[in-house]
Amino acid sequence: MYRLTPATQHYDWGSTTAIQDVLRTVPDGLPLAEAWFGAHPSAPAQVVDGPTLDELIAADPQVALGEGVATRFGAHLPYLLKLIAADAPLSLQVHPDIARARAGFAAEDAAGVPLLAPERSYKDANHKPELVYALTRFDAMVGFRAPRRAAELLAGLDDPLAGQLRDILVADPTSAGVRAAFTWLLNPESRPGAVEVAAFAAACARRLEDGSPSPRTDRTVMRLAAAYPGDPGAVTSVLLNPVTLRPGEALFVPAGTVHAYLGGLAVEIMANSDNVLRAGLTSKHVDTLELLATLDTVAAPPIRIAPERVFTSTEIFYAPVDDFELSVTRLTDEGTTRIPGRGPRVLVCIEGEVEVHGEHDGTLVLERGQAAFVPAADGPLSARGDGVLVQADVP
Repeated sequence: MYRLTPATQHYDWGSTTAIQDVLRTVPDGLPLAEAWFGAHPSAPAQVVDGPTLDELIAADPQVALGEGVATRFGAHLPYLLKLIAADAPLSLQVHPDIARARAGFAAEDAAGVPLLAPERSYKDANHKPELVYALTRFDAMVGFRAPRRAAELLAGLDDPLAGQLRDILVADPTSAGVRAAFTWLLNPESRPGAVEVAAFAAACARRLEDGSPSPRTDRTVMRLAAAYPGDPGAVTSVLLNPVTLRPGEALFVPAGTVHAYLGGLAVEIMANSDNVLRAGLTSKHVDTLELLATLDTVAAPPIRIAPERVFTSTEIFYAPVDDFELSVTRLTDEGTTRIPGRGPRVLVCIEGEVEVHGEHDGTLVLERGQAAFVPAADGPLSARGDGVLVQADVP
C-alpha cells in the first residue's frame, strides 16, 4: 500500500473551504475545485516519498493492476477518483463515448493542437462516464426533461425568446424537437444575444414574484444568468432535469448526457479521462459544435444508483460500466471488517480514522483526508476503526 497526495485543481467555481476541510489543509483564500486521486497523465496523484502514481503503475503493471485489468485496459489505471467542490455553477457539458473520443483525439493530434493547449477538446482517447456520490447536498442539471413539460414551463413566461423556444418544442415534441431547440440556443449562428438572455431571466424573476409553477426552474435561470451574464446556457436550464442529491446518494452520468453541476461537495469517480466538451457557463474553452454532435437528446430521468449492501458495513454503487465501481464502508470500532473489491484500489478516508490491513502487505492508518493506492498484488483488504472509507476499484 502506498500513501497518496492528490493533485489539486484551482478552478474559479471551486470552494475556498470544502475540500480543504476534508484534506485538513489550511485554506489560502483561493478556490479549490477538485482533488484528483488518480493516474491521469495530466494531473497524477503523488506517491508519498515516491514517484507519481502513473509512473508507479507503469514500472510494473502486472503487480499494480493485476493480469486481468492490465489485459483489459493496458498499463493504465482505468478510473479516476476525485473530490469535487462547487461553490458556483460549472460548465454546461457532455462527455464523449469511446469511439468519438478516439476519433477526436486523433483528429486534434493530426491537426497539431498541443496536448495541453487550452483550446484542445480531447485530452485523451478515452470515454468519461462518471458517478457522483454526495457528501453534502449536491445540486445539478442532468439530461433533458420531457419536451411537453419544458413547453409548459415556457408558456408561462412573458418573453419573446421563451415564445420562440416554446414554438420549436410544440411543433415537434420529440427528441428531434429538443435537439432543434437546444441547438438553436447554443449554435453560434442562431444563439440569442446577451440582451435577450437578460430579458428571459427578468421574465423568470417576474414570474417568481407572481407565483411560479416551478420556482426551482426560475431560480436556476436567474442564478445562471447572474453567474454568466449573457450566456444562453442559462436559458437551456429550462430544458434540463433538476437534480438534488442528499448526502449518501449517488448519480450516474453516461457519455452523451448533457449536465451541469450547480453546487455542493461530492466524491466523483469516472473512467480515466479528462475529456469535457463545453457549450457554455464557463470561462474555459467552448466547443459547441462538437458537443452538439455528441449529445443524446432523448428525454429521460436522471440515473440514480441505489447501493447494494455487503459485509454489513459497506455499500457498493455499481455503475453500468466496466471501468470502475465505488464502495463506502462505515466503521464503528466494532472489530475488523472485510473491504470488498479487487484489483487496483484507491482508498480515501473521508471521516475519522481507519486502520487498513492488506493480506500481503502490512497495515496502513488513514486519517480524515488521507488516501492510499493498493496494488492488485496486495490481495484482499480488511479494516477497523471509527470512520468512513471510500474505495474505488475495478469490477
